[in-house]
Amino acid sequence: MNIVKTTFLLTGLTVLLVLIGSALGGTAGMVLALVVAGAMNLGSYWFSDRMVLRMNDARAVDRDSAPKLYRLVEELVQNAGLPMPAVYIVDAEAPNAFATGRNPEHAAVAVTTGLLRTMSREEMKGVLAHELAHVRHRDTLISALAATIAGAVAMIANIAQFAMLFGGMRGEDDEGPGGMIGSLLLLIVAPIAASLIQLAISRSREFGADAGGAEIAGSPDGLASALAKLESANRQQPVQSAEKNPATAHLFIVNPLSAKGFSKLFATHPSTEERIARLHKMGQSYMRV
Repeated sequence: MNIVKTTFLLTGLTVLLVLIGSALGGTAGMVLALVVAGAMNLGSYWFSDRMVLRMNDARAVDRDSAPKLYRLVEELVQNAGLPMPAVYIVDAEAPNAFATGRNPEHAAVAVTTGLLRTMSREEMKGVLAHELAHVRHRDTLISALAATIAGAVAMIANIAQFAMLFGGMRGEDDEGPGGMIGSLLLLIVAPIAASLIQLAISRSREFGADAGGAEIAGSPDGLASALAKLESANRQQPVQSAEKNPATAHLFIVNPLSAKGFSKLFATHPSTEERIARLHKMGQSYMRV
């Protein structure tokens, strides 16, 4: 169901992009929009992981520099049937974690120093398993593509708005004030719609990663306990690198900007309470097996 929903939402983003291109310059504008989106997606495919890690000031660690963390990732990778990802630590007091990379062969998982300090081994196991589930489901690539297309919609809409102000935007089908008003409304609404679609994709993937993480860890209990701690801690103190670069907020296991009080409509994640409730329900089925 998540795959169908994600495909539908990505298609919706692409349609928005085409409509913006059409408003910008008719058929030529549509072609331009698709070319820009293609170039941005290629860049996202090859370089998004490095950009995300750099934006969050993540530092690479290995078996010698972070033995407990590295060994735990190795254990979970074997359970998941995945290649070993690169492992990173972000110097931040707020406990949190994220995964990035275009595929399992080029993946990275990162945790904050606050996570290492506050979580038990079982909770750490649940968090890391959740991130590895994202890698296995290729959510990291899907999220990067969604963010890129949404960014392209916003960028092209801004260009079109400036062009309209200076009388330079004339699509093939513009006919009088009605066409211009319709185009203007599209340019205002499309970036908002694109952001909502991107956030919906992010929320839908979190439930799948929670279920996959419970499977990889062997139990949902550690992740459920970790989520409760993470929600409370991030309400008190957000991850500073995410404050500087909010475009990466959707990658973290819980919203690192929840202390800012964003509305549910613009939430990057489903409610933590619902996620924990689902995990507890999964735990009951684990007990019956």
